[in-house]
Amino acid sequence: MSTEPDSAVPTEPNTAVPTGSEAAGGRDVVGAVLKACTLLGYFSADRPTWTLNDLTTASGMNKTTVHRLMATLIQAGWVDRSGEGGYRIAMPVFEIGSAALAKLDIRSAAKPFMSELAGAFGNTAYLMVPAEQGAVCIDLLEGRNSLVVAGINVGSVMPYHAAAGPVVMLAHSKALRDRWLTGDLPAITDRTITDVNRLVEHLDEIRSAGYALSNADYLPGVAAVAAPILGRDGSVVGSISVGGRAEEFEGDALAAKIEKVCDAGARITRIAQALPRG
Repeated sequence: MSTEPDSAVPTEPNTAVPTGSEAAGGRDVVGAVLKACTLLGYFSADRPTWTLNDLTTASGMNKTTVHRLMATLIQAGWVDRSGEGGYRIAMPVFEIGSAALAKLDIRSAAKPFMSELAGAFGNTAYLMVPAEQGAVCIDLLEGRNSLVVAGINVGSVMPYHAAAGPVVMLAHSKALRDRWLTGDLPAITDRTITDVNRLVEHLDEIRSAGYALSNADYLPGVAAVAAPILGRDGSVVGSISVGGRAEEFEGDALAAKIEKVCDAGARITRIAQALPRG
């Protein structure tokens, strides 16, 4: 990455234009802090270093604004300059992150994502984890238009071969497959896949796609979308899903749910993989 000297940064008019978030938050919200947080959000394990030009392009902010915000973050000790002149996160950010992770578990990590899914679609968001007898629902959050799904509550144990949340875990876990696909698979509804060979093909498709869809294979008239949550070694630690009336899982609405559920699963996976061992 090339070094970008401060003298090359253009000037801009001293005009403050509130962002949408700032306007929505009212007078108590400091727009510059929001912008600085936005810039910090671009740094990740996949891309730990950014140049001024790249941050400007990604954020859509004025180059001078980005330069000033990053200079302020450097002064505060939150950001360092790399040897090539780019920006990288400094140690205090990692210390704060470690302190947060020390008190975090999968349920608390998933909560904001479940809230986002339930709020965006009005359906019920579910968090499930694997257990010996089946997938266990450890949390759920109902949306504004949620269908009350009888039989799926916190503590419910569901078979792995039906419903999106359990099935997506089965698809991504060899250990679960080896244990679950050895005996007879009972039909929960007339749409439950009970043939092992057909189910294996279905699981392979789910693993390739990265998400599972279900439609009336566990409860009549109920559909769902689920994504896996993976641990450091790639093992399944859970699934996140949204479920509701089957007619709400079609066309553009279904595409939007797939995108957001997959994003939630990927983001919770990153958190799960950063959690302390033990």
